[in-house]
Amino acid sequence: MKGTVVVTNIGELATPQGTNAAAGRAMSSIYKVGAAALVAENGRITYCGPQTSAPFLAAARAARRLDPSADFDARGQSCVPAFVDSHTHFIFAGDRSDEFFWRMGGLPYMEIHHRGGGIRRTMEATRAARLEELVATGFKRLQRMLAQGIGTVEGKSGYGLDIETEEKQLRAMAELSTQQPLRIVPTYMGAHSLPPEFEGRTSEYIDFLIFEGLPRVAALNLATFADIFCEKGVFSIEDSRRYLKAAQNHGLGLKIHADEIERTGGAVLSAELGAISADHLLKASPEDYAAMAEAGVIATCLPLTAFALKEPFADARSMIDAGLAVALASDFNPGSSYSQSIPLIFALAVVSMSLSFAETLTSLTLNGAAALGLAESKGSLESGKDADFLILDAPKTDHLAYHFGMNIVSKVFLGGDLAYSAH
Repeated sequence: MKGTVVVTNIGELATPQGTNAAAGRAMSSIYKVGAAALVAENGRITYCGPQTSAPFLAAARAARRLDPSADFDARGQSCVPAFVDSHTHFIFAGDRSDEFFWRMGGLPYMEIHHRGGGIRRTMEATRAARLEELVATGFKRLQRMLAQGIGTVEGKSGYGLDIETEEKQLRAMAELSTQQPLRIVPTYMGAHSLPPEFEGRTSEYIDFLIFEGLPRVAALNLATFADIFCEKGVFSIEDSRRYLKAAQNHGLGLKIHADEIERTGGAVLSAELGAISADHLLKASPEDYAAMAEAGVIATCLPLTAFALKEPFADARSMIDAGLAVALASDFNPGSSYSQSIPLIFALAVVSMSLSFAETLTSLTLNGAAALGLAESKGSLESGKDADFLILDAPKTDHLAYHFGMNIVSKVFLGGDLAYSAH
């Protein structure tokens, strides 16, 4: 029976719990049990806990009636929820490996941007690419994500900066949703950079997005969220406010690239407008944390980007201590974070950002799901939620941090079905 499985002999199972983002101290509260089992029917979890309990026996009996071949022996390996990567730009064409080495040589990111590199360079390649090419390369990238244990991924447009190519990126995501098992959450990011057609006319470009881009995307139902790069030299606070309010009027959820290179007030704007998340936040302040916490905005930190840009990491420790809900994501993109590495995120979070194992796990699962509006169905292992979980080739779940930088994902189950096996 599709989506029906009885997983036995789990050495250790660890998961956050709840249907909303865990904030502050609650991020450290995870359910951990040894000698565990998990049961799913029709893609949903019906039991998660000790293998010896009466509820497990009843759930297992019911699942086996549905599918006599449902048993899976974890052989003492450990289990966590599938990861949620809540911030990526994975649909694009072209290559910018040379820019990586320019940055390593000391050339600032914004200087590359102003020289015609950066986003604009990828824009040119993506405009020239056919839809089929974007789907093919996107499929390969999703397969690498799956092997890292990612079960749900957000994807942003933003490498077209025109009507046709932005739509093409979003259509590529829609097509990929039918070709492979990862859940893709699409975000419209027409406000990623200023295209050459609008050079020196930023407000006019925002008008173009408000009156043409957003209505087109909303009418075609191609996106769940809208995002903008609110940064000095890109889009101002006022332009960001106009764009995001228009997106909200079209029924799109709000995200914002905020306070990455300079503190410009993006975090405060996210609180003012009730955005679901503010992302990057390298230059955000304690006052910003307080405003976001009061408004319930999730702080999405992107350590791979800071690592690649050789910038100080976002202060996730202080954010959590201030009562914020923190998510971690890859920011996979062709310029500042060409990586889908969950193991590297885990290592940086624990070693360089002073997060505990429990906080890191919560950031990459439940809070990532909440940053996509999916915490009611994803991000934790609990009865009624989607059976998206990982079997780790390790006796304890904390090996995700202890065996740092290594991919220890052995198997990935999505909706109760085996979606990936390392062997």
